Amino acid sequence: MKYKRVLLKLSGESLLGDKKFGIDHQRLAQYSKEIRQAVDSGVELAVVIGGGNIFRGIQQEDGAIDRVQGDYMGMLATMINSMALQSSLEALNVSTRLLSAIKMEQIAEPFIKRRATRHLEKGRVVIFGAGTGNPYFTTDTAAALRASEIGADVLLKGTRVDGIYTADPEKNPDAVKYDELSFDESIEKELKVMDMTAFALCKENKMPIVVFDMDSGDNLIQVVEGKKLGTLVC
Repeated sequence: MKYKRVLLKLSGESLLGDKKFGIDHQRLAQYSKEIRQAVDSGVELAVVIGGGNIFRGIQQEDGAIDRVQGDYMGMLATMINSMALQSSLEALNVSTRLLSAIKMEQIAEPFIKRRATRHLEKGRVVIFGAGTGNPYFTTDTAAALRASEIGADVLLKGTRVDGIYTADPEKNPDAVKYDELSFDESIEKELKVMDMTAFALCKENKMPIVVFDMDSGDNLIQVVEGKKLGTLVC
């Protein structure tokens, strides 16, 4: 089944490529080409991207920075990544709109649900920045929230591995991949699909999640066209 409207969640770390900090422009260009492919196929596509390649608020465990302040700093990091993705997409003649959960009138529109869905209907890639606009919530939760608000058919989580495994496949070669899981199975097995708030939102709103490898070839276009790749949680 081909999806009509999708939300793609990317981690900030995915933009690192081989770098230790910041944005790998080759990786950014690769993602942009894959997103353009998907849009050219007719799918309506929105993106939420994290900020962990620049700043991760919840990791400020030494107490040097207040948790709330740190989370807001993380939201600003997501805006930097969102602006980079917007610029990269527009270099490929992809029409985009950047919507922010925090008012930043000079660089982004404020998030308004009806405005976001109208942009999608017009074929624009909508990038949601600044998370939910609130501390204590991750960009996974922002992705689950925005996917539900815009009525997406599916939440696509692009990662470095090709699905969900019984253990971390990068550390355990004996890890076994799941092709499909229920929400309840994922909870029982304590699989780290997303943080629990994001996961609960998806379960409550019957929002399926596909976890797939974003770094290999043209997987995104294959997923949006209905090919069974990665792991489906529903």
